[in-house]
Amino acid sequence: MPERLDVIKTYKLFIDGKFPRSESGRTIALAGGDVHVCRASRKDLRDAVAAARRALPGWKGASGYLRGQILYRLAEMLEGKRDEFAALLKIGARKSSSRRTPDEVGAAIDRIVGFAGWADKYAQVLGCNNPVAGPYYNFTAPEPTGVVAAIAPDEPALLGLCSMMLPALCAGNTLVVLAGESDASALSAAVLAEALATSDLPPGVVNVLTGHRDELIPVFSSHRDIDAIVAAGVSAPQARTLREGAAENVKRVHVESDPDFFDTQTMLSPWRIQPVVEMKTIWHPSGT
Repeated sequence: MPERLDVIKTYKLFIDGKFPRSESGRTIALAGGDVHVCRASRKDLRDAVAAARRALPGWKGASGYLRGQILYRLAEMLEGKRDEFAALLKIGARKSSSRRTPDEVGAAIDRIVGFAGWADKYAQVLGCNNPVAGPYYNFTAPEPTGVVAAIAPDEPALLGLCSMMLPALCAGNTLVVLAGESDASALSAAVLAEALATSDLPPGVVNVLTGHRDELIPVFSSHRDIDAIVAAGVSAPQARTLREGAAENVKRVHVESDPDFFDTQTMLSPWRIQPVVEMKTIWHPSGT
């Protein structure tokens, strides 16, 4: 019998519903070299943005109820991978972290279910009927901003990633996600992409990249077809780069400073959706 050979697994990127390798051919070794993830390049990021832009009309035009049902399906897919995610989260875990709980996977699933519920309700909270002087009705309603870049923190790996994605996703935006740089975060993002591929999300609605922030953040910042950026876990120079790019090409930038992702009341608030929506005001004659 021949000696058994161990094959080193390489997780791919997730772009337009497919799993391509990086066009640069580069990978990042994780878990002592036992596992690799693809290292995304500027070209990969541009391809992801183009896929998100193509997917935007369909996802934006879907009803909130349908988006909620699809997100609920994503929660079911994560439930099926619970043991796999739990094993990944042990990689590089900070034993001294007071924020980590024994069931981060359960918290991430609950977070998805929570925003699935908000998908057809957040507009009633963020919107309003404005009092005006005159024979008019005046309504303010939120609309998705467009293509949103979500930059995830290193910790908590899975919960932080989901918490940065979900507000934009439930509101009808399409996403380009950059995973954190820790082993647990990069691997969680790679396996989450596998769940996204089987969760009924249309291709291109969520695109997942793994790579180095210092290389990709300037590209996120300067890319003119990205409408908004949400980020957590970035350094002060990286946050400044994001804001400077936004000043040049007028995109929204929301950087969260040391958020507590395990704080359910704060992280499930519909007001976390506000940075990734635009407010449209409508005047209509009242007929009186």
